[in-house]
Formats: sequence, structure tokens, C-alpha cells
Amino acid sequence: MTSLKLTVILFLVWVGGAIAAPQGFALHDEPQPVINVRFLLEDGTRKDMESLRGKVLLVNVWATWCIPCREEMPTLDALQATLGGDNFEVVALSIDRAGTPVVRKFYDEIGVKHLKTYVDKTMLSATALRAVGLPTTILINRQGQELGRLVGPAEWDDPEMIAFLRGFIE
Repeated sequence: MTSLKLTVILFLVWVGGAIAAPQGFALHDEPQPVINVRFLLEDGTRKDMESLRGKVLLVNVWATWCIPCREEMPTLDALQATLGGDNFEVVALSIDRAGTPVVRKFYDEIGVKHLKTYVDKTMLSATALRAVGLPTTILINRQGQELGRLVGPAEWDDPEMIAFLRGFIE
């Protein structure tokens, strides 16, 4: 996204224009730096946030033992199915200490088909990303900067939310 486009979007949000942050999503006045957290993929490959740079990310810090996290996961999967691709990805980052097996089991139980398995069983990513509660979801631009966040569950496949996020992707 060009800086001009981002400026226009943020201006419209500020003046209460057509693009408003839905469901308590708090946008920052200026993009914020994001710590380069590390995590494991399902196959055991080590990755970090830097490896995902170049696409808009919606990073959801969650755990299988968090009831609101479990309830919103199908909507994150649906969002990935709708918007996911070369320009956007939902990064559902589990902080389960039991690692990828418990996340895979949960995904299989509820029928998650579009989300990759990202796990940080050290839980350090939650602190680094300043997740004050679970779930915490962070919108990150192509340059790896935080644009805003939502603490608590949301209906990520809601048309208003999809339109809001699409404004940062296109």
C-alpha cells in the first residue's frame, strides 16, 4: 500500500468517514515497529515475522485453552479463505506449550482448512507483541509495521470487517 493511500485511509478513519475500524479495532496514528518474533511451522521449520514481510498480515495471538480464541477461529479460517493469497495472510500464532500437535488436533476437530499452523510454545511472542490478553489480533503492513490491533474476539468473516481489511490490502 502506498503511503498516500494509507494516509487517506487513516484520515478518513480520523474524521469518521466511510472507512471506520469495526468491532473495537484500534488503529494507530502512525505505523509502529513490530519485534521479529520466531515460531515453528507444523513440519518443525523455524520461521520469523521477517520471513512474512511483503504481504499484509493479520496476526492473531491465541491458544487452544482460550475459549474466546477457540470460538473465533472458524471466522479467521473463513477470512483466510476469502482474502488470503499473495497479498494477505492470517497468521494464527498459537502460544500453546504443547506445541503443534495440540494445535493440529484442534484444527482437525473444528475443520480448519485454510490456516497454516504457527506455534511459539515458549510464549515469548505474546510478550514481544504486547498481547495483554487473548486473543490479541494485530494488523501489520507490507513493511512489517503494526497499523492497529484488536484485543478480544471478533467476527473476522463479517462483511464490515472484510471490507475494512480489504482497504489495507488493495
